[in-house]
Amino acid sequence: MKPISRKLVVLALLLIACKSSTREGIGPVADESVKVTEAFPQLTFQSPVDLTHANDGSNRLFVLEQEGTIRVFDNNSSTATSQEFLNIKSKVSYGGEAGLLGLTFHPDYKNNGYFFLNYTRKTGGKLETAIVRYKVSASNKNQADAASETVLFTFDQPFDNHNGGAVKFGKDGYLYVSTGDGGSWGDPSNNGQNKSAFLGKILRVDVNSTEKGNYGIPKDNPFAGNKEGFREEIYAYGLRNPWRISFDDATNTLWAGDVGQNAREEIDIIVKGGNYGWRRKESVDCYNPKKDCGESGLIDPVLDMPQSKGEHSITGGFVYRGNNVPALRGKYIFGDYVSGRVFALETKDGKAVKNTILAEGVGQISAFGTDAANELYICNHGTGKILKLVRK
Repeated sequence: MKPISRKLVVLALLLIACKSSTREGIGPVADESVKVTEAFPQLTFQSPVDLTHANDGSNRLFVLEQEGTIRVFDNNSSTATSQEFLNIKSKVSYGGEAGLLGLTFHPDYKNNGYFFLNYTRKTGGKLETAIVRYKVSASNKNQADAASETVLFTFDQPFDNHNGGAVKFGKDGYLYVSTGDGGSWGDPSNNGQNKSAFLGKILRVDVNSTEKGNYGIPKDNPFAGNKEGFREEIYAYGLRNPWRISFDDATNTLWAGDVGQNAREEIDIIVKGGNYGWRRKESVDCYNPKKDCGESGLIDPVLDMPQSKGEHSITGGFVYRGNNVPALRGKYIFGDYVSGRVFALETKDGKAVKNTILAEGVGQISAFGTDAANELYICNHGTGKILKLVRK
């Protein structure tokens, strides 16, 4: 996600600066059978950036507020109140793209009560990302134990933008973490291609191991046991700002929406050891160098979206596996923070077949989330409302 604080200021400049291209990707078409509506009309949140559930049979939803709180409530359209599950505002460095950015629950949360956060904080005056574990209160399922923080690992953020921020568990039981390239403009330190850096990557760690203190390295990680000084946590690299990632459990596919620089946005299917090109490439275009960028070994996105069409900050979503909107089943639903459009991407054998506009003017789409029934929700960062897709 590009800096929230400057989006509206730079949008006009971006529109002027966008390059034209003949490679327009899969052209979107409108779908008139689906609409967006408020999921919980009586609830409003402060800058929501994530929504998820605990998979514990409780039918609760959890919303992450960027300033540093998690709120919990019953998954019922008539719900009128939410409770504060955790408040770590005193720890979180908040503003622009920084803040409390990602939440996921341990696959065995029902028994161990563990959940994991991705947030930015200041240490010694410097910004860093912290990947941490908390535990629910032993006496109150709607209250986390605020004193239970255990730090898995941290890494420096040279600038305050491009922090990535997602944390998700795969079917393998490992924790996946998305990291941005460290910010500024054009990845000045080439972090995306630097396998000795945490930045510009998808990381994968074993939270049930104590090999490295409070986590371990999966034995089949691409650089596990390497002697070159590469980060053993790396699962994939060459990403600019994969703000939101998700797993499609039905196919065990990892999806990412990677925010572009000044010309193109992209949707990626992440594979182990994959190099997605940044900063050598911005989606399908050479970026640095401007030509002859050496495409051998680089993985192209499953969907390229030129910013000339209005998209400037892609928000990755989920493959829809719910029952309420059968027409969307099996399609990857995603959006864009700037254009406010919601899309449904149909793929076959990992290739884009059709990209459909489901809704326009949805607002500042910061995240998508699912409930225990795999129904899909949308976080509107600007209004604080939680939305959902329904049949007309």
